[in-house]
Amino acid sequence: MSTAANSLFRALADPTRRAIFERLTRDGEQTVHALTEVAGVSQPMVSKHLSALKRARLVHNRRQGRETHYRARPEALAPLVDWISHYSAFWRSKLDELGDVLERMDK
Repeated sequence: MSTAANSLFRALADPTRRAIFERLTRDGEQTVHALTEVAGVSQPMVSKHLSALKRARLVHNRRQGRETHYRARPEALAPLVDWISHYSAFWRSKLDELGDVLERMDK
């Protein structure tokens, strides 16, 4: 597995980080304050989660005055999509082989 995929899995392993990322993906750019209102954790914890997402390149931030705005970078999920595609093909092949074996057993 690539370093990028490992980083993404680590970042998204936490349910609060996943929820933050999903909210940014669904609702668009948000301030830390707006994210804190619905995150169920303190503002310092939201900031820590956003830092982890930023290290994994899943979010981008910009400063505007005293506030920091974050937006999701869903394209950063590409290494995970590649990893899943690889295993999808693997299991599809294995299930096809199992189907062949079961057909031969029925004869």
